[in-house]
Amino acid sequence: MLILLGSSNGFVLERWRTLLSEGNQLQQAHTVEELIQRSSSGVFDLILLHRLMTDSAICSEIRRLAPSSRLFLLSDQPDHEEGLAFLKLGIVGYANTYISPERLAEALHVIGSGGVWLGQKVIQQLILETHPNNNGTRVHASEQLLAVLSPMEHRVAEHVAHGRTNLEIAAELGIVERTVKAHLTSIYCKMHVGNRLSLALLMNQGGER
Repeated sequence: MLILLGSSNGFVLERWRTLLSEGNQLQQAHTVEELIQRSSSGVFDLILLHRLMTDSAICSEIRRLAPSSRLFLLSDQPDHEEGLAFLKLGIVGYANTYISPERLAEALHVIGSGGVWLGQKVIQQLILETHPNNNGTRVHASEQLLAVLSPMEHRVAEHVAHGRTNLEIAAELGIVERTVKAHLTSIYCKMHVGNRLSLALLMNQGGER
């Protein structure tokens, strides 16, 4: 993967370079001008953007200049409202600048497979925004889709559709978080979805994927 690393912080650039050097081709941009210039080539598969180096206008400009390049924004202090705002501008990833090596590798795998990598709070907010009635108990996925789930899996899926976290689901159902995760793995397989957000959107949007 050809990746452009954009940050004015030398320590951050070196950290990203160290974590991503294996199996990838890397280039760096130390200033906004350099970032715009290199991005405009349109050759990069992925552009890692340090939040301190960019804003909505710069992000939009990069999207215009390099529509085929995927943008991954990393913030020193991630905030779900900020993540949602940039997501609407077309980024495909949002995480902490100092994301762990394991999580970064996972994020790149998801993004490289065409998915979107977001922090848990951003995902929860997106789910809540798509839910037709946050105070209700009704979900919209067809009975045919839900019929493949066990009663417990059905309950877990409903809680996900209402924007509950794994810990909240565990407390509500009287089970441990590890069991919730196991149920979710089974649900994803049975309903042919790849992640929590896809499940919630499927549940909340009438079964349309």
